[in-house]
Amino acid sequence: MEFTASQIAGILEGDVEGNPEVAVHKLSKIEEGEAGSLTFLANPKYTSFIYSTEASIIIVNRDFVPDQQLKSTLIRVDDAYKSFSKLLAYYNQVKNTKSGIENPVFISESARYGERVYLGAFSYIGNNVTLGADVKIYPNVYIGDNVTIGDSTIVFAGAKIYSETVIGRDCVIHSGVILGADGFGFTPDENGEFSKVPQTGNVVLEDHVDVGAGTTIDRATLGSTVLRRGVKLDNQIQIAHNVEIGEHTVIAAQTGIAGSTKIGKHCMIGGQVGIVGHIAIGDRVKIQAQSGISRNIKDDEVLQGSPAMNYGDYNKSYVHFRNLPRLVQRIENLEEPKGE
Repeated sequence: MEFTASQIAGILEGDVEGNPEVAVHKLSKIEEGEAGSLTFLANPKYTSFIYSTEASIIIVNRDFVPDQQLKSTLIRVDDAYKSFSKLLAYYNQVKNTKSGIENPVFISESARYGERVYLGAFSYIGNNVTLGADVKIYPNVYIGDNVTIGDSTIVFAGAKIYSETVIGRDCVIHSGVILGADGFGFTPDENGEFSKVPQTGNVVLEDHVDVGAGTTIDRATLGSTVLRRGVKLDNQIQIAHNVEIGEHTVIAAQTGIAGSTKIGKHCMIGGQVGIVGHIAIGDRVKIQAQSGISRNIKDDEVLQGSPAMNYGDYNKSYVHFRNLPRLVQRIENLEEPKGE
């Protein structure tokens, strides 16, 4: 795909400074820019590269004033970073405009799908599945019986969507995701043997949810495992049965959340966090990477450590912990018997 400076300026509501007909066909970092590429300058630390880059077009803030002659065409916008992000979203939208049904696929006679749907080769669409308009199902995707997927949702290659799952509009499900596998439910008998507890619920993703590659979200024992509107999950996350995650919460890679835990809105959870089951985490909570959460958390807390504690208290305690060998030595020196 190729775009001219004037076309890009139209998308971004920006102003061209230089050649409006210069064209680009790829994106680049400003320090690695070459002819035919587009880049941006938002961080002042990278200003020096604007004079050496070979990029054909650079998106800059309106108040940027060069102190040397530039080789590139500029597009001036109110916020270069946001505009570049908008352009990336537009690029992805154009890139994912596939439609039609490839061969071979399996589509149940009872399945229904909307206009401009894309079904990639070797995908499987089960009984009573409903796919909205502009849904994209990439190759080797399995969609079980009674699944509903809303308009403009994308399911990338190799994802597995178990039966009864409900997915909203404008969601992105990346490769290797498994939605709706059985929750980890087993009960021991008097001999210490475990019997499976049937998992009869489902998984519900509301609108604008992103699920990263390799992430697994288990179906509920009863009711639903629910991710509310705007939740964003990184790669390789485990969400157990009956978990609920509030609107616009973001969770980084390798986090594990045990069953029936409720997480509030606008939370930020770092990588490799472990959260026990059957607790409640409030709104706007921030949890630092590799923390362990074993208790209820109130709104607006910031936590670190395992078991996690207040972020400020953790940092103060860590100072003492780091100095512990020296402090122990001082105590031992004090306790040594003094010679006569």
